[in-house]
Amino acid sequence: MSQGATPDDPSRMTLVEHLTELRARVIKCVIAVAVGMVIAFVLYPQIFDVLLAPYKAIAEDQNTIGDGKLLVLDPLEGFGVRMRLAMYGGIAIAMPVILWQIWRFVTPGLYPHEKRYAVPFVISALVLFVLGAGLAYYTLPRALDFLVRIGGDDLVTAFAPGKYFSLITYMMLAFGIGFEFPILLIFLQMAGIVSVDALRKGRRYAIVGITVLVAVITPSGDPISLLMLSVPMVLFYEASIVAGRVIDRRRARTEAW
Repeated sequence: MSQGATPDDPSRMTLVEHLTELRARVIKCVIAVAVGMVIAFVLYPQIFDVLLAPYKAIAEDQNTIGDGKLLVLDPLEGFGVRMRLAMYGGIAIAMPVILWQIWRFVTPGLYPHEKRYAVPFVISALVLFVLGAGLAYYTLPRALDFLVRIGGDDLVTAFAPGKYFSLITYMMLAFGIGFEFPILLIFLQMAGIVSVDALRKGRRYAIVGITVLVAVITPSGDPISLLMLSVPMVLFYEASIVAGRVIDRRRARTEAW
């Protein structure tokens, strides 16, 4: 039963109705991603240049082959790279639709006055995702420089496009998802799953958990990326505690009325 619901509440849904709604929203997300993939496929040259820029930024100072160009050893790799970038780009373009569908699916479990946060939720989640992906893009040249230098001066660098683009897209995805952390914590507090006191008491464990999680989800494994993502996530954790207190005070006033 959702919060505040009664046995005669017409808004209650059966398990079959929930599954039907979930299927409908997943289909909408898939359609949005497919449309985004077509757009990203058409814009592939521009996307390619943007994602290659971090490698070119270090190529001038490193022992690289091809002046920052990528080395293709497989005749099918070019097509595979374009399709992968189209898929990642499609997900990024469809992100507003995906976030909106997620919110619409979970809102039945919230109080009526909390459902008005739909638009702020989608906008905040989208902005945080873009900020996280942007931070990953800003961090990547420094991470690449560290990874190239740590092997020694006798190594010649020649990145394959498949592995390079997988690294940068996974990095941007990991940072983008990591920046959704405060949205998740605030939602859990709104749904009554986690309390402010629990977050406050578990602060030390959370910091350790965040560090371990970031080490796992960042594909590069370098200390620069670890620091650049774990610090904002710890700050987000603290910010969610403050936001939770505000939510509790507003909820108490609403219930008092």
